[in-house]
Amino acid sequence: MADTTPRGAEPVNRLEHLPVTFFAVLMGLFGLALALHAGAEVYDWLEHAARAVLWFGLACFCGIAAVYLLKIIRHPRAVAAEWHHPVKLAFFPTITISLLLMATAIHGYRPDIAETVWLLGVAGQGVLTVAVISGWISHRAFEVGHLTPAWFIPAVGNVIVPLAGAELGWIEISWLFFSAGMIFWLILLVLVFNRLIFHAPIPARLFPTLVILIAPPAVAFVSYVRLTGGIDPFAHILLNSGYVFAALVLVQVPKLMKLPFALSWWALSFPLAALSVASLVYGRDMGSTAHVAIGLVVLLALVGVVAGLVYRTLLAIARDEICRPE
Repeated sequence: MADTTPRGAEPVNRLEHLPVTFFAVLMGLFGLALALHAGAEVYDWLEHAARAVLWFGLACFCGIAAVYLLKIIRHPRAVAAEWHHPVKLAFFPTITISLLLMATAIHGYRPDIAETVWLLGVAGQGVLTVAVISGWISHRAFEVGHLTPAWFIPAVGNVIVPLAGAELGWIEISWLFFSAGMIFWLILLVLVFNRLIFHAPIPARLFPTLVILIAPPAVAFVSYVRLTGGIDPFAHILLNSGYVFAALVLVQVPKLMKLPFALSWWALSFPLAALSVASLVYGRDMGSTAHVAIGLVVLLALVGVVAGLVYRTLLAIARDEICRPE
C-alpha cells in the first residue's frame, strides 16, 4: 500500500495508532453468532451460519488481540494515552466483554473450554469495571461533552456475565455482576439523558454509540431469565425498555445514514444482536409468535448491518482511513 504521508512528514506508525475500539468488532461478531444460534430454534439451518460466524469471530479475536498485545509491548505510552482518554477509556472493557461473549457462544459446543474463557472474562471484567469507574470518579475533571452512550459499555459487560455463568453453575458470581451492571446502568442512564437533552449534540464520529442504549435492558432481560428461570413482571419491564430505546434509535436512522464511517459504527451491531436474542427468548418461553417474528426481523437487519460493517471496515483499511492520528 502506498504511503500517503506528505513528503517531509514523519511516517504514520499504524501499530501505535491501533485503537482499542477495534474490540467492538468482536462484540458484534460474537453477538451475531449468539443471535443466529437463538434463531436456529426456529430455522435449524441457522445453526450452520452461527458456527461459521463463531469461527470467523474467533479468528478475528486472535488477530486483533495479538496485534493489540504487540502495541502494548512496543507502544505502552500510546496505550496509556488511550486509558487516560475520556472517551476511549470506556472501550477497554470491550476486551473482556468479547471473552464473555465468546464463552457464551462456545458453551453449547465445548463447555469445558467455555468455563475457562468465562473465568478469564469475569476476572478481567471485574478488574476493568473497578478501574474504569475509579477513573471516572478520580481527581480528573471530565466535561459533559466527554459523556456518550459508550459509557454504558462497562455496565453492559457486567450484565453479560450470567449469560454463560448461570448455565455453568456460577450463580452467586453471576448475581453479583448482574447487580453491579444494573446499578451503574441506571446511574449512567440518567447522566446520558441529561447530556443528550440539555447539552451539545454528540459529535458525528460518536453518534452511532447512541444505539448502545438498546443493549443494557435487552441483555439484562436474557441474563435475568437465565438466573431466575422464568419471565416475571420485571423481565417484561426489561424487554419492553429495550423496545422503547429501539424506537428512539430508529427515529435517528436517517441521520445515522448521512454520517461518515468510523469504527464507532460497530456500536450498531451488538445492541441489535441483544434485542434479537431477547425477543426470540421471550417468544420461545411465552409462545408468542409476534415476538419470534420481531426477533427474526431484527436478526435479518443485524446480518445486513454486520455484512455492511465488515465490508466498510475492510474498505477503510484498504483506503488507509483508520489507525491514523486523530
